[in-house]
Amino acid sequence: MTEEDITTEICTLLQHFNTKGITLTQATDIPAELNIDSVGVLDFIMDVEDKFDIEIPMNVVSETHTIGDLVKVVQARIKKA
Repeated sequence: MTEEDITTEICTLLQHFNTKGITLTQATDIPAELNIDSVGVLDFIMDVEDKFDIEIPMNVVSETHTIGDLVKVVQARIKKA
């Protein structure tokens, strides 16, 4: 799966949270720009884990802020699987 494919899938999963209709890019700060609280972030991460059949440790989640960060995490976790 390419970086672009992963980015597209993540942006699709984020549409539910994108109530302001902002343009999602790799630089988008997920919790700050989309105004997602911690529970929403955890729900979203679970959706990502299900979509890509991976597990993302909580310490990695806390260090992941932008869509680009998350794409890199997903790529690394897919390679480990």
